[in-house]
Amino acid sequence: MKKIGIIGAGISGLFIANLFKNNPNYQITIYEKNTSNDLDEGYGIQLSVNSIKLLNEIGFQKLHNNEKFTPERIIFYSNKSLDKICELDITNFNSVDCRYTTLKRSSLINFLKSDLGDLIKTGFKISEIDQFDKQIKLTFENNKIEECDYLIISDGVFSKSKSLISNNKTQPKYNNTLAIRGVLRKFSENIDNKNISLFLGSNFHQVIYPTNPHGDLNFIAIMKYQLSFEEQKSYSLFSESSFIKKVLEKIPSENKEFLNNLRELKIFPVFVSNNFYKSQNANIHFIGDAFFAFPPSFAQGASQSIEGAYELFKSIKSNTENIFFNNRVNKTKMINIRSKFNQFAFHLSNPLTIFFRNIFLKRLVKNKKFLESYLGKVYKN
Repeated sequence: MKKIGIIGAGISGLFIANLFKNNPNYQITIYEKNTSNDLDEGYGIQLSVNSIKLLNEIGFQKLHNNEKFTPERIIFYSNKSLDKICELDITNFNSVDCRYTTLKRSSLINFLKSDLGDLIKTGFKISEIDQFDKQIKLTFENNKIEECDYLIISDGVFSKSKSLISNNKTQPKYNNTLAIRGVLRKFSENIDNKNISLFLGSNFHQVIYPTNPHGDLNFIAIMKYQLSFEEQKSYSLFSESSFIKKVLEKIPSENKEFLNNLRELKIFPVFVSNNFYKSQNANIHFIGDAFFAFPPSFAQGASQSIEGAYELFKSIKSNTENIFFNNRVNKTKMINIRSKFNQFAFHLSNPLTIFFRNIFLKRLVKNKKFLESYLGKVYKN
């Protein structure tokens, strides 16, 4: 029996643990640095059909409908006028059991944790990783020492495990954007609150969507914002009332209605991966944001974490781990390029370029060949 150590109890780490847990050839242990999982109660995530198909293999379809929502359209709005630009029908990529889904992150985490029980060890913060011929030794800050045959690293964009293995050669970079998150209760009567609403503005865009049938709405805005190197590293800065006030003052006045109804407001800098890193040890692998984190403008963060974890699971089972890295790099590069392009297109500020962008958008959302190429290659994987 092979021992698999998983560092990080996020979406990708918990998902791959579920895939392995009933396989008699492997023994799974998940090491989580927090004493209890940070569930980000209330904040939402989007899951496209490529990840729903994989989640269904561990019973996601049984999650009660009260805990998830299946929007049918993405509706584009002008952030300045709040006028509708166009809409995209996302049901074209759905099947009977695989539908584009939105839900609270906490609902997904709780589902993924539900059958893992004692396989999750909390309060285990990694301090050292030693590699031997056939074993990997893990030393934690609580002075516990564990050994494993395979090490799967899924501890996020600021992965300490990745830094230890790469000798700090893989530090993420600031994306020159801030994310503003919150939960909405009230909403404008002029906006469709049963679907995904995407508002395009100058150096700013925001997305609002339901996370369940009860009227809970997730709010996330991405704003271009320059930070000094010192500010980027000052985690306390983003919770200071003076900084929050300064940021909110830069939000267009048209969005004040949303801000006035926001709960659980949180502001944080967006960091993305600078490069790919492959361990020299064939039995050490990265998934989720520890593998690569891209700009949050393509709504594929959670879905790609799930997809990458599934690919690694299949590779380890079939002893083809050597091709996992290259395959995942190719897919991730495609997502990263499209995420960057979306952010560029969403944040246009010149009135003329905005005019032509909107014309193209109206045509592209009805162009089946384009949609099959731009979205189908991702959603139907």
